Amino acid sequence: MNVLFLCTGNSARSILAEVLLNELGEGRYTAYSAGSYPTGQVNPGALQKLVAAGHSVDGLASKSWDQFSGDAAPRIDIVITVCDSAAAESCPVWNGAPITVHWGIPDPAYYDDHEARQAAFDIAYARLRRRIEGMLALSPELAANDLRSALTKVHERAREADLARA
Repeated sequence: MNVLFLCTGNSARSILAEVLLNELGEGRYTAYSAGSYPTGQVNPGALQKLVAAGHSVDGLASKSWDQFSGDAAPRIDIVITVCDSAAAESCPVWNGAPITVHWGIPDPAYYDDHEARQAAFDIAYARLRRRIEGMLALSPELAANDLRSALTKVHERAREADLARA
């Protein structure tokens, strides 16, 4: 299954999610990320967090969601928005008529202070990892409507865990 993580800038949260699902999913999913208004570069804080957590950052780029629509684009099975702005936007038509869900994660790039920004990247990474681990625990046999519901529940349970840790 192909999963597209969307965020407005495609520089932080969606990049973290793409890497996490590709590595933790061990081939079960192919993850991509894109933005409605991509910044054109991956946020250095995202790269630092990924490297510190032992992930490869080779080939990561901030991309437009346009590259995932049209005849030449890969079929997308699931679209997950990770920022509220992207969730509210009118998306292009994706190949594959994917299911869509929203996993709102606060933007770690928002902070000016280095220590606060680093802590925010740690939190965003942990929150995304919990959701992706929950996603990977789901049965691959779920029908589309059941999968949408299950992915929404994964987010809701993870959000409760997020609040308990705060």
